[in-house]
Amino acid sequence: MEKLSPNAIKILNDRYLIRDQAGQIKETPAGMFHRVAKSVAMAELTWGTKKEWGIWEERFFDLISNLDFLPNSTTLMNAGAGSGQLSSCFVLPINDSLSSIYDTLKLAAMVQQKGGGTGFNFSDLRPKGDRVGTHGGTSSGPVSFIELYNFSTGHVKQGGKRLGANMGILNANHPDIFEFLRLGSKENRLRHFNLSVGISDQFMTQLQKGEDWHLVNPRTGKTVNQIKAVDLWKELVKRAWESGNPGLVFLDTIHKANPIPGAGRIQCTNPCGEVPLLPYESCNLGSINLSRFVKSNQESAIPDWERLEKVIPVAIRFLDDVIEVNNFPNSKIKTATLETRKIGLGVMGWAEFLLQLRIPYASEEAVALGEKLMSFIRANCVQASKALAEERGAFPAWEQSVFYPHDLRRNATVNSIAPTGTISVLADTSSSIEPLFALAFERRNVLGEETLESVNSKVLEFLKAKGLLSGEVAEKITETGSCSTCGELDEDTKRLLQTATEIDPIWHLKHQAAFQKFTDNAVSKTINLPTSAKPVDVDRIFRQSWELGLKGVTVFRTASGREQMLYPGLRTAQTTCLPS
Repeated sequence: MEKLSPNAIKILNDRYLIRDQAGQIKETPAGMFHRVAKSVAMAELTWGTKKEWGIWEERFFDLISNLDFLPNSTTLMNAGAGSGQLSSCFVLPINDSLSSIYDTLKLAAMVQQKGGGTGFNFSDLRPKGDRVGTHGGTSSGPVSFIELYNFSTGHVKQGGKRLGANMGILNANHPDIFEFLRLGSKENRLRHFNLSVGISDQFMTQLQKGEDWHLVNPRTGKTVNQIKAVDLWKELVKRAWESGNPGLVFLDTIHKANPIPGAGRIQCTNPCGEVPLLPYESCNLGSINLSRFVKSNQESAIPDWERLEKVIPVAIRFLDDVIEVNNFPNSKIKTATLETRKIGLGVMGWAEFLLQLRIPYASEEAVALGEKLMSFIRANCVQASKALAEERGAFPAWEQSVFYPHDLRRNATVNSIAPTGTISVLADTSSSIEPLFALAFERRNVLGEETLESVNSKVLEFLKAKGLLSGEVAEKITETGSCSTCGELDEDTKRLLQTATEIDPIWHLKHQAAFQKFTDNAVSKTINLPTSAKPVDVDRIFRQSWELGLKGVTVFRTASGREQMLYPGLRTAQTTCLPS
C-alpha cells in the first residue's frame, strides 16, 4: 500500500473512514481500501466463483491502495458501509407541473443524502408571470424553484459528510434567461449550484451574424420576446466574468455524441459537467493517477505505456462491477442506469505527469501528448468494455445504440474527465487535467474551518535535482505559490513551473479540446483567469470553446465574487516541508 500524505489522512479521518455509534473511527485507511475492494468484487459472484471473487478483490485492493486509480468519493465512502449508493452523478427531470417539481426535489434530497450530486435542466418550466391553470394564478418561474432546490440542498449533506452539489441549466431561449443570469451575481446566493446556460448551434450562429434571438415560452412554443443575440451574450459574459457563473453547456455538441440518440436528447449534466446524462441516469466515475505512470532515471523520463495498458482493464472492470453491486435510490434510476451501464474512467495528475517528463503545460508538445495519451486510454477502455461484453453481455440498450450491430460494448460510455477535487488530494497529485494551481497553496473551507496547506513535492524534488532549491527560492514559492519572480531561475525552468493563472487561457482550451477528442462523455475543466482579466477575455474563451468542439466551458477569475476554495501561497510561509 502506498504511503498517504498528511492531508489525505486528515480527509480520510473526517469523511471516509467508518465510525462507530459513539463517533469514533473504527477502520484504518488500509481497512477502507479492503472494504471497498471486497464489496465491489462481490459482483464477480454473478458470473464466477468465490475463488475468482477473491482474485479480483486482491487486484482491486492493489489498484486503489497503491493510488494508481481511485473511484469517485461516494464509492469510497459507501461501498460495504451500509448505504450501498455508489454513484456520484445523477440527472433528474423536471417537468412543468408542481407535482413533478416537488417529486424531483424529494428524490434529489434522497440522492444527496447518500453522497450523490444532481443535475437539472429547468427549461421546461413556464416563465415567471405565465398563466397557471384556469383559476387566474401565475407562475413564479424557474428561478424561484432553483432557489428552492438550493435551500433544500443546504440542509442535506452529501453522505452526511459534505454539502450537496447541483447543476442548474436554463436554455438560452427561455424567457427568464436574464433573471437566471443574475443568480450568479450575488455572492453565495446559490452556494450549492453550478449554473450553466444551455447553448445551441443556432444561437452561436445567430450571434456571429449579429441577428435577433427569440425567447420562447416552453408551455406554448410561441415567441414572447425578440432580442439581439449579442445583448444576451454580453450579459452572460459579464456575469461569468464577475463570479464564474454561469458556464456554458453546448447542447447540440453533446447530442451529436449521444450513443443512444433514439432515447432522446441529452439536456443536462452532472454538477461539474463531465457527464451528460438522460433523465434518471446515473454514472460511476474513477480516475487513473498519471503521476504514477512515468518511467524515469537520472537522465530521462518517459510515459509507462506498458503498465498503463495493464491497469486500464482492471479499472474498467472495477467500474462495471460498481454498477452491479450499486444500491439505487429508486426503480427509475435503477432501470435507466442498467439500460446503458455508463461509466467514466478519467485521469488526474496530468500536470505532474508533464513535469516529470519536463514538458511545459503551455506547449504544443504537451497538447499533442495529451491527445496521444487519451487516445491510448480510450482505445484500451473500449477494448476492455468489449471483452466484458463478450463475458457478461452488452448493455441492454445496445441494439438501439450507434454501436449496433457490429460493435459489441458492455458500457454505452467509458470515459469522462472529472475534476477529481478530493480524490486527487487522497492520491497526493494535481487535479484532473488542470495545470498546477500553484506551487504552494491553501485549501480553505474543505474540512469545516480547517485549512489544508500543500507544497508540491514533485516541484521541490525537480528543483533540488537541478541544484536550484535555495532558501530564497523555497521562501518565494511558499509565500506566493509561484516562482515567476525568482531571479536565479532560468526562463525554461519558470516556463515548466507556470501555474494556472500564469498560462495563457488558450492553452487551457487546447488541453481540454485534446482530451475531449477522445472522451465520449465530457471534460470538466476550469479556465483559470487572473484578477486582471477583462470581460473581453471571457468573450473570446467562450467563442473559442464552441469553435473547438467542447461540450462545455467554465471560467473562474481569481478574487471574483464566487466563493473560492484554493488560494496561492501559504500564510504561514513555512519551508519545513522541503525535501532533505
